[in-house]
Amino acid sequence: MPDTPCAPVITGNEPGSFPHSVLAQRHPAIIRQVRDAFPYGPGQHRALDELLKSCAEGAIEPLPADAPDRDRWHDWGLADHAGRSWFDVPWLSYFYRRLLDAVGYFGSGAWQGIDPFRPFKRAELEAPETDEELAALDALRDLPEEERARALLHGSLWGNRADLGFRFSAAGAEAREPAPALVADDSETLWSLLPRGGTGTLVLVADNAGRELVPDLLLIAHLLAEGRAARAVLHVKPYPYYVSDATTTDVVDALHRLRAAPGAAAEYGRVLWAAMSGGRLDVRAHPFSCAPLPYARMPDDLRAQFAAATLTVVKGDLNYRRLVGDRLWPPTTPFQQVTAGFPGPVAALRTLKSEVVTGLPAAAEAALVAAEDQRWRTSGTHALIQVASSGDPHRQ
Repeated sequence: MPDTPCAPVITGNEPGSFPHSVLAQRHPAIIRQVRDAFPYGPGQHRALDELLKSCAEGAIEPLPADAPDRDRWHDWGLADHAGRSWFDVPWLSYFYRRLLDAVGYFGSGAWQGIDPFRPFKRAELEAPETDEELAALDALRDLPEEERARALLHGSLWGNRADLGFRFSAAGAEAREPAPALVADDSETLWSLLPRGGTGTLVLVADNAGRELVPDLLLIAHLLAEGRAARAVLHVKPYPYYVSDATTTDVVDALHRLRAAPGAAAEYGRVLWAAMSGGRLDVRAHPFSCAPLPYARMPDDLRAQFAAATLTVVKGDLNYRRLVGDRLWPPTTPFQQVTAGFPGPVAALRTLKSEVVTGLPAAAEAALVAAEDQRWRTSGTHALIQVASSGDPHRQ
């Protein structure tokens, strides 16, 4: 990021901080949830117990010698952190990769390829709240296109609150007000990059499955059906990562859920199914999506994909941290500045669940601090739509 001063990298070693609470509270809770979700055998139980103890008291260890991606993680810098406490390293964590090892996801046995988070994802997808959200689509049918587009954009944004990992450690999150405050809103710039009659490509980098992925797919369906994009590319994780991040299997589950619903939801499902079958919607799962690295260090092939897009939309808190750098930026640091190395126009749709934030006017930051101290950064009650439409000379 040329000409951008570097803020401190976030680690989990400060008691009371959000990353410390993730390591000390959320990760143990997730291990217990996964342990209880499947009838795992004694070996898997021992491995989960060892991971729990390692996270609390031990040090980061390298992957097993026979791990299929051992060399890739070495290239991503894992060796630089081996032997150090989990609390003392950048918290774009490789905890979930070790969790998959513990349950046999990458092994040669019967549990190979079994997503340990799938019961939680499916339960959310089949929840009554999802029925209500899908039924609400019927009310959009008669609205002008611009209003439908705006409603679906906000549905995708607020859907980020359905993150299962966040709810595991935030009791009562569902009882909060339904429309968190926008601390930044560049939606007009976003729509200017996706005009009707557009011939370009929309790239959407997904975050969570279930009730977040569904509105992401609805937004894509609208943009394709209304001619705001000629084609779309949806990036998901190549394997389960974090507790609810979307994989290709989750995309298929979401499509079946839409097609089985009544009314407008089924129509959107048919649009998406036809778009995938006809090549207008492509699903990709790049290995870098599971890297503990910022997008500034993306490989050349992924950089080329983003450079070719009319607009890349990154969803969620983790992707935001990867986009701007997982650092304690002053909130007034310009978003355009910290994303200058991204190879094309980029938009962030994000509910705030961690301490990283950029691009706020000084007055807005002051008002938030005065009203809520620093809770607005991590409580999931505030959100942002930020767009960087140009930047360094490498942008297309």
